[in-house]
Amino acid sequence: MLVYTVDSFTDEFFKGNPAGVCVLGNPVPDTWMQSVAAEMRHSETAFLLEAEDGGPYSLRWFTPVTEVALCGHATLATAHVLYSTGTVPETLEFSTKSGILSVTRDKSGLISMDFPAKVLQETPLPRGLIDALGVKPVWGGKNVWDYLVEVESEDAVLAAAPDFRALEAVDARGVIVTARASRPGADYVSRFFAPRVGVPEDPVTGSAHCALAPYWSARLGSDSLVGAQLSQRGGVVRTTVRGDRVELAGRAVTVLSGELHA
Repeated sequence: MLVYTVDSFTDEFFKGNPAGVCVLGNPVPDTWMQSVAAEMRHSETAFLLEAEDGGPYSLRWFTPVTEVALCGHATLATAHVLYSTGTVPETLEFSTKSGILSVTRDKSGLISMDFPAKVLQETPLPRGLIDALGVKPVWGGKNVWDYLVEVESEDAVLAAAPDFRALEAVDARGVIVTARASRPGADYVSRFFAPRVGVPEDPVTGSAHCALAPYWSARLGSDSLVGAQLSQRGGVVRTTVRGDRVELAGRAVTVLSGELHA
């Protein structure tokens, strides 16, 4: 089987979010995919299987410790691998636990993904969450997966230093910390912490932007925005809200390719 490491939401090596992509020849057990993801040790590894009837590809994502229902950077990485290694249509479709996801590539190489919007509802934040983050919230909300905490400035996002053991006790997939951007070229900034699913800080999180995009589009009055994720590696996600869907766009580079012998 062919396996790749791809840096997503960047056009530079060793930036953005690295994802594993494993191209399957046949169906494999879930336990095997989980073992491979644990071996790869990326925040997510994608497993791709081509449909025999010419329908959508099957796509699943695993962190080192569990399967997840939606992953943006590993989907971007998978599409990049398909576009880079074979003759495929400019529009790809993936059958996933979050439904059919379509992906397109423009002439410049920008890859756009059609994802479901995950709108937030304002809610009181658990005391343990704020204590674990060590930030002063301006607004707090939650969607089906994550909490979002808006703070007063980009500097406050950068200064967040979570207690990951305490954060792991919070009943949510992860926590997004965000603020309006002060840097040029971005509209909003964020960081994403998910120790509960084996990812203390994710470098660039596509699925978190399914919440960030509608949140900031409503506040800034524009459907199309640019989000910068301020992890150590850093990355950029271009977002466009289209009703109950969000278009996430970015670039990717292949760092490693090889054969999996397990």
